[in-house]
Amino acid sequence: MIYPKSIASLIEHFQKFPSVGPKSAQRMAFYLLRMPINEVEKFAQSMIDAKNNTKTCEICFNLSSTSPCEICSSSHRDKSTICIVAETKDLIAVERTNEYKGLYHVLQGLISPMDGIGADDIRVKELLNRLTDDKVKEVILALSPSVEGEATSLYLTKLIKPFGIKISRIAFGLPVGADLEYADEITIAKAIEGRREL
Repeated sequence: MIYPKSIASLIEHFQKFPSVGPKSAQRMAFYLLRMPINEVEKFAQSMIDAKNNTKTCEICFNLSSTSPCEICSSSHRDKSTICIVAETKDLIAVERTNEYKGLYHVLQGLISPMDGIGADDIRVKELLNRLTDDKVKEVILALSPSVEGEATSLYLTKLIKPFGIKISRIAFGLPVGADLEYADEITIAKAIEGRREL
């Protein structure tokens, strides 16, 4: 079936979202068409507002409504520790724990030669500039245990070591409540590697 131009365009735009295939894009387009016009207008306005009112923090590259962001501006944060994450969503995941009280650095991606993303394409230079501050005593690598995350962690470790700053990495392993028998070998290996004394 050939859709009217307006619907075809809508489906095409939804397909540009990550992990959205033709069927999902079609479902979203038809869902949008069934919504009352005032809801569609609110939805469209929220997209425009998000695009216009979201800034990148000039210090840590977190997405925020202000620059510097609320975390970098806070006098209550521990300025001696920087937690390195790939994306803002990872920063939010760490913040939700209410355990970490230091600063962040958002790389805005990971090194991925297969995708043509090198060290110059992420915020490595800016991180190294921040490490010249004598206040920074520890860097925590909170990058995913993927191939890209491992490559980025190794690369950053090599660059950070000459600064004489402590480098640590978050532990990976079994989620709370998981059964050991269902975990894969890599997850179990990471859990053993990241073990702590009781």
